[in-house]
Amino acid sequence: MLDEQTEPPDVFGGATAAPAPWPAGYPEGYAVVDVETTGLGRDDRIVSAAVYRLDAHGEVQDHWYSPVNPQRDPGPVWIHGLTSAMLADAPLFPEIADALAERLAGRVLVAHNAVFDWSMLAREYARARSAAPVEHRLCTIVLAKELRLPLANHKLESLAAHYGVVQRRAHHALDDARVLAEAFRPSLRLAAAAELPLPLHVCRPLTEWVDGPAPVPGPRYGRLYGSGPHGSWRPARRRPACPYPNPGRLEPGGPLVQGMRVAFTGDTGTERELLEDRATEAGLHVASSVSRLTSLLVTNDPDSSTSKAVRARQVGTPVIDERAFGELLKAVRPASGVHG
Repeated sequence: MLDEQTEPPDVFGGATAAPAPWPAGYPEGYAVVDVETTGLGRDDRIVSAAVYRLDAHGEVQDHWYSPVNPQRDPGPVWIHGLTSAMLADAPLFPEIADALAERLAGRVLVAHNAVFDWSMLAREYARARSAAPVEHRLCTIVLAKELRLPLANHKLESLAAHYGVVQRRAHHALDDARVLAEAFRPSLRLAAAAELPLPLHVCRPLTEWVDGPAPVPGPRYGRLYGSGPHGSWRPARRRPACPYPNPGRLEPGGPLVQGMRVAFTGDTGTERELLEDRATEAGLHVASSVSRLTSLLVTNDPDSSTSKAVRARQVGTPVIDERAFGELLKAVRPASGVHG
């Protein structure tokens, strides 16, 4: 059952006249989103989701919230406050997918660290054999940086304090979405007044998902999640060192060779970690950054403003898209002098 009564009615400041002229290329509406999850990994699940719909000038139109039964332990309860008992009768994600999609459709998804919220949503929709109707996302951290806001850090609480927005229940999806909606509106208007192009990023739904009949994980507190609010609960993601020397850059029309350093950036149709796993299994070195030693960059948006794409253009790193990379992965050449 959807829950829209968890928070008292929201009181935003009195509506003010939108700045004029408004940039013609700005979106016509926004969906400010926050999700709480069982963790930060690719197999983690959403335990609650909230959306504030805003019009073109950042004025609130409505809001929506629902808890979600993750069908597993809820993870860091000390952060989001949702226990297994509280979620036992909550709807499963496929049961709220249509209602959530209705609130996202035709709007730019806005979130604080938007790549995380979008990745979690994309995975949940992929598990439900569907796709979120989102074409672009906007990260309020990136927008704050481009506006050069004088923030001590880029936490949501710092952005809220900058604009005098009061947090009522930190890490509750509905309140976090409310806080972000209130903070996004003045940021949007600052950007409009400066005629700043909004940092929109293309969202690609997952077209491939390997989820299989894996067993439901048991409780993961203790060593993995830590024993309290100060513990580290993000599981480490370490790959084995590549055993092959770097043979250099990918040549135009040439093959991938074991030992090549490959970096990824931007959204992919195949889950990113799955692509990285395939690269590692083929004997490639998955790099976390781009340098002159990087053999190739895989991206579906070579003109994007991500740090990896910008650096690739600066140093001349070869760039190919996901589809071409998938084809090259079918015939990776063995490292020279390593295989008989």
